[in-house]
Parts: sequence; C-alpha cells; structure tokens
Amino acid sequence: MGIALIWSIITILVRWIFSKRRGAISYDSSDQTALYIRMLGDVRVRSQVGFEPERRGSHPYLGVDFRTLHSRAESAGSIPARRIRRLFSFQRHLLSSRLLRGAPHLNPLHILDEDYCGQAKCMLEKVGSWNFDIFLFDRLTNGNSLVFLTFHLLSQYGLIELFQLDMVKVRRFLVLVQEDYHNQNPYHNAVHAADVTQAMHCYLREPKLAQSLTSFDILLGLLAAATHDLDHPGVNQPFLIKTNHYLAALYRNTSVLENHHWRSAVGLLRETELFSHLPAEDSLSIERQLGSLILATDISRQNEYLSRFRTHLDENDLNLGNASHRHFVLQMALKCADICNPCRPWELSKQWSEKVTEEFFHQGDIEKKLKLEISPLCDSEANTIASVQIGFMTYVVEPLFAEWARFSDTRLSQTMLGHLGLNKASWSTMEPEASGSSEDGESDPARSSEEPSSRALTQGSPES
Repeated sequence: MGIALIWSIITILVRWIFSKRRGAISYDSSDQTALYIRMLGDVRVRSQVGFEPERRGSHPYLGVDFRTLHSRAESAGSIPARRIRRLFSFQRHLLSSRLLRGAPHLNPLHILDEDYCGQAKCMLEKVGSWNFDIFLFDRLTNGNSLVFLTFHLLSQYGLIELFQLDMVKVRRFLVLVQEDYHNQNPYHNAVHAADVTQAMHCYLREPKLAQSLTSFDILLGLLAAATHDLDHPGVNQPFLIKTNHYLAALYRNTSVLENHHWRSAVGLLRETELFSHLPAEDSLSIERQLGSLILATDISRQNEYLSRFRTHLDENDLNLGNASHRHFVLQMALKCADICNPCRPWELSKQWSEKVTEEFFHQGDIEKKLKLEISPLCDSEANTIASVQIGFMTYVVEPLFAEWARFSDTRLSQTMLGHLGLNKASWSTMEPEASGSSEDGESDPARSSEEPSSRALTQGSPES
C-alpha cells in the first residue's frame, strides 16, 4: 500500500512539473518589459514591444525546430523517457529520504549517495583532477552529469549551507538547467556544461584564486559555468542573423546567444525562486554579475578581454583584494574553462573535437540546403577536423592559455600547455598540409586578422 502511494505521488509530481512549467523570463530593464521565453527548445517570444510570436523571414529555416536540428531519427522518441527517468530519480529519493523517512536535517551530499553507483562516487572524490573523464561520469549517472556534479560542488564548497539554500530548490533548478540544454546537439549540450563546470572547479582551486575568492565569487563562478550555454540551439550567431531569427532582432545582433543564455538562466533562477529568501538587491546583483560572466564568453570580444588581461599582467597591477579585479579574473577563468578542450588529455580532447566539428558540419549542410552562404569552417568538403582544430588552437587557445599561465604559473597551467602542444602535434600528423596553411595565413595580414573569429566557431562559445 505504501509503495503504491509513493508511485502515485511521483506520477502526480512529474505530470505537474511538465504541465505547469511556464518557461523562463527574459527582461529588458531599460524598456521595463517582460519577454516570456518558452524553454525546452520551442522558443517563442510574447511581449508588447513589437515581436511577433513566430518571426519569419525569407528563409525556410525558421520552420525548423531547434529540438530536432541535430537529432537522429532513431533517438527522437526516447527524449521524454529520459526526462521522466531523471525526474523520477529525483522525486523518488526526495520522497523516500525526506518525506517518508522523516529523517533529520542531512548533510546535502547524502541526497546523492543513494542515486550514485560506487564508480560515480569514486569519480567525485577526484573531481579536481584535470584528467576527469566527464563522458564516463555522464554514463555512470545516467545522463545526469551536470546535475550531480554541480550539486556535489555546491555542497563541497559549503555554499548550500552558507547561503541557506533550499536543497529541493537547488535540485529542481539544476534539473531544469540540465533539461534546457539540447542534448541532441553533438557539442553544445549538458555534458559540455558539466565539463566546463568541472574545469572551473579546477581553476577555483588554484592557489591565487583559492586564497582570494569569496564564497560569493565561487557561487557565481559555478552557476555561470553550469548555465553559460543554456538553451543553445546548436547553430552560431551568424546563422541566426542571416536567417532573420527573432533572437537576433531581440538582442540587436549583439552577443545574441550569450544574452539568451544569461536571460534563460535568470528565468530559471526566478522560476525556482532559488534566491527568493535573499534581499531583492542581492538577488538582482547575482543576476547582473552572472550575466557579466556569461557575456564574457562571447568570442567576438576575445581580443578585448585578452588585451586587458595582458595589460594587467604586464603592469602587475591585478589586486585580488579588489572585487572588480576578482570578477575580471573569474571572467577569464570562465573563458578558459569554456574552450579548454584542446588542453585536456588526447583521449578526451579528441572526442570533443569530433563532436564540435560534427555540429558545425551539420550547420553547413543546413546552410547548403537553404542555399545560404556557408559559415566559416562549416563546410565539410573544404575543412577537416584536423585543420579546424589546428587553427583554433593556434589563433584562440594558445594566446589565452599562455596569458593564464603567466597569471597562474602552476603545475596545472603547465599541464594544460603540455597537452595543448601534444594535441596540436597529433592533429598535425593527420593534416600534412596544415602547417603550410598556417604559414600562409600568418603571411597574409588580411587573412590573419580574420582567423581568430572564424576559428573560434569550433569550440566553446559561438562566434558573434
């Protein structure tokens, strides 16, 4: 009888979550408007500022659902089942451990124990290792790597207790965040977000940061890492602009995806009321600073941030006792975490390279079908994985991580640069003409000036 009651409650809760969810709220404080953005891929804007529910331009792409953009036919029907399984897992433990057992206040980590197999728990004990295999961890957690890893880190840093966060709200927020990533995307999915969050944790433990960052800084860093690509459609900004997508109009062709990721994250924070117990000004401060971190991942501003970072290092005037300087370092740490794949061990880096190139080539195929100009590096007939990766490492990754190593000259920094060099050499052996192409690019000033932005399409943040 008791078991039947439990499952009845579970069924009701799951149905309620799916039926009552209204979507995230995106706001524009300057216009004092509220734009209601429906999540889970079926994004439509409803407002009083002139945006039509379904903005359609001259291209048929606007009829394509982001949710099926990268999906395979045989997997389309399994998505609801996966979502229900994840929610069942959460609700089952929540009911059994908190409601039915009437247990006293538990260590937050205990919430996860019963859902983790032994191997996943062992992996979490080494979550600070740069060799952490996020793909294996995602399999061991049944596709819930982002939820479990982020919850574990929030608990490990003592942030849940320190900020008096409701553990149920934390779990619901993380579940919704994970579900709002499009896991049909080969690259920009919840596993990428979990990988970036794990990398951010590694950077937060570096001596300079560990000695200077406040708990508030750490909370912001982890939340920004987990949500930095939230609701990513699997295509880049130029694609949205040339197809007259309403998001491009909404954000005026400026940091379109990064703005959307931020506003989507804010919507989930408000929907779950994660910080509703804090003073209003504190909640707004969290939202603003979260946006500042996420917007820093816009690759079109790479040179701006890198130049500022280099100037600080040259003048040796970074003062981590200053809140604005600490925030800037957090921005640089998130930028590094976002594009750190080439600095991982080869067996991990290679998988990420294949996934991101698959996503780009798929976009190129869609552009061909729609008779659009093919975006840089999205033409599978003109590019290879090796050529894409060599260019990305040369023009984007190496300059950034060289400066990070100047700032934080530690074993981890040297390890990352070592992997970067080895991985680049490995790709070079697969692309005999790559070195010649790079030399040609460096000898041509016009091409050289274009390389960073085009190469930046291949990893982490999309080109803007």
